[in-house]
Amino acid sequence: MDVRPMPFDHPDAVKLNDQVQLEYAERYSDDGDVTPLDASMFEPPNGLYLLVYDDGHPVASGGWRSHEENDEGYSDGDAELKRMYVIREARGQGLARRILAALEDDARAAGRTRMVLETGAKQPEAIALYLSSGYELCARKFGHYREFEDSRCFAKLLSRP
Repeated sequence: MDVRPMPFDHPDAVKLNDQVQLEYAERYSDDGDVTPLDASMFEPPNGLYLLVYDDGHPVASGGWRSHEENDEGYSDGDAELKRMYVIREARGQGLARRILAALEDDARAAGRTRMVLETGAKQPEAIALYLSSGYELCARKFGHYREFEDSRCFAKLLSRP
């Protein structure tokens, strides 16, 4: 498996994003995640987007983007996880955990102090990954879906090693 930084709008990233959107639509019976995203949000040093390749084929993705305190409930120093996804055929190999660790390391190196994410109640695999990786459920929600009942927000302090 080969982990590579890629632009969020790279054709392989778009392909995986389309797949994750189909999964969101299937799980939530809606149009997928409509959080406004732009490729520039994931450009270093204010973010990073990673793709994992297996034998030249993209099989997993994930990124982070910077936030400061704003009206969507973020705090100064936040790094938000976005588009964590592993194709069905590649699940169970620890790829999501590997991406998560790499994104946390990069956000920490960029001076971010807290990693945050929003997921949904119908994604128990994601929730289990985050809880087992030291994330805690937030009492105060943030992000585009903060007012949705199924929304679950998690955070983890990015302490210095």
